[in-house]
Amino acid sequence: MDTKSLLNLRKFLAPEIVYGAGAISLSGRHANNLGASKVFIVTDPGVRKAGWTFAVEESLKKLDIPYVVFDGVTPNPKDHEVMEGVEFCKDEGCDLIIAVGGGSPMDCAKGIGVVMGNPGSITEYEGVDMIPNPGPPLIFIPTTAGSSADVSQFAIIADTTRNVKITIISKMVIPDIALIDPKTTTTMSSELTAATGMDALCHGFEAFVSNASSPLTDMAALSSVQIISDNFLKAYENPDNITYRDKMMTASLMAGMAFSNASLGLVHAMAHSLGGALDLPHGECNALVLEKIVPFNYSACPEKYNQLAKAMHVNIDKYKFSERGAAISDQISSLRKNLDINQRLVDLGVQSTDIPKLSEFAFQDPCLATNPRETSKQDIERLYMQIYE
Repeated sequence: MDTKSLLNLRKFLAPEIVYGAGAISLSGRHANNLGASKVFIVTDPGVRKAGWTFAVEESLKKLDIPYVVFDGVTPNPKDHEVMEGVEFCKDEGCDLIIAVGGGSPMDCAKGIGVVMGNPGSITEYEGVDMIPNPGPPLIFIPTTAGSSADVSQFAIIADTTRNVKITIISKMVIPDIALIDPKTTTTMSSELTAATGMDALCHGFEAFVSNASSPLTDMAALSSVQIISDNFLKAYENPDNITYRDKMMTASLMAGMAFSNASLGLVHAMAHSLGGALDLPHGECNALVLEKIVPFNYSACPEKYNQLAKAMHVNIDKYKFSERGAAISDQISSLRKNLDINQRLVDLGVQSTDIPKLSEFAFQDPCLATNPRETSKQDIERLYMQIYE
């Protein structure tokens, strides 16, 4: 087969998925089916307080499966948190990992799994397909509708030595089973609902225009944007409405399957840089960056952006070609403001002198490889300045 044909090949990876109210109560059954003798639960203090970790514990107790809980995970999970988890997991003799929480506990759990099956530090496995051996089985239970770490082959870990976020992309970090229960998202704060929903929207957008997209990923990505457009503000304004929460969880799942297989782009490259260097919230970073990237990328794949516009109920046909990227950007900006995400980078503590370093980190991010428009460091600096000011 020639090189051009090989470049056109696509694969699609996903875990076993159990979706619906009550899925969290199946933790023990699936741990038992996977032969667990002792379970390592990875979570964070907020998720424990909300009661979702307790629900997993109760499910394990019913089948007399021993477990321990590791909740030493902070937002933007750190390399040393992963390694602390590894030592705890080894000391306790655990042979299966359950992650319950948002993107941070799930990414930390992925990192722990990697090092449980391979020597050295988690930072040694940065990049694409760098993990030779599988770790323990993984069961993931998301409690936010945004990160989609429960279905993706991505793990993002903060390297605290270099102050960067490293991206690990491998089928070895795809969970064996995702138990997706929309009820778990009802305890999210309004701020978290807004940030994670914008993350899901970015996943849908970037996967759809990725230069590694395929008909399978396109179908999931476009549907996710449509569902988010129809339900996001309703979920934000009516946090106890399980119908809207269910729709947003469905959208997060679909966007996750899309970006896991099509990868992402410049939005996530820039957001990863901000999060790694300055420990800023990932969802908020994405929210600020997305609306600037759409006009920048638009000319590289206008037909696809036009489809995204229609999914967001933008009457794109009434605009001139030169105005269409801005029209989509305005719709995203309006959504962001309605979600009370109004910060600029300067408000988040970013200094103008940080921008060259941030641009360098973003330029090195693996997500940039699948951005539809070729991008220079100077382009990235200009885009950061637009958000800064």
